[in-house]
Amino acid sequence: MGSLFEELESREAAARVRVEELEAAIAQLSVKLAPARDGLERLRITRETVAEVLAEITPEAAAKAVAAGTSPDGGSVASAYAGAERQVVGVLTVPNWHPGMTPDVLPSVYRDIPPTRSRH
Repeated sequence: MGSLFEELESREAAARVRVEELEAAIAQLSVKLAPARDGLERLRITRETVAEVLAEITPEAAAKAVAAGTSPDGGSVASAYAGAERQVVGVLTVPNWHPGMTPDVLPSVYRDIPPTRSRH
């Protein structure tokens, strides 16, 4: 019968080691979880603030935000980007340069700018 008790003690010791390893892993993850939660909360607040600002700036954005369930007074939000996708003002998109690219891909206001020579 001695070997049965030795086997049980051996398994108990192995289980204890595993529990200690898992507790250490949980402690490490808990340390990482707090800043991750803080970052998530900051992003949520930023998204809500941007939705409120857009709703106040343009009536179209306000109508879209209200239709999506966002209210300027901080009500519920159905979509994080309601109305924001199409409300870009004052931005021209210039594609990244690739070999063989012609000026035709640039917005017209950029095509009129003369090329500069590199000083290298």
